[in-house]
Amino acid sequence: MPFKSQAQRRKFAALLVEGKISDQTFEEWNRETGSAKLPERVKPKAKSTSKPKAGSRRKAK
Repeated sequence: MPFKSQAQRRKFAALLVEGKISDQTFEEWNRETGSAKLPERVKPKAKSTSKPKAGSRRKAK
């Protein structure tokens, strides 16, 4: 699975230094990412709110 952001790549590099992930895991992700230009951070998608239907509560006169 490739990296999605530069922040994620730095986090994995820190985990590698701490010995929490293996060299193979980091290299696999790095290889799959390639030389792609990554954003600094990936923002979560905004949750859509449902809008009430117009006129659904009106009473006919």
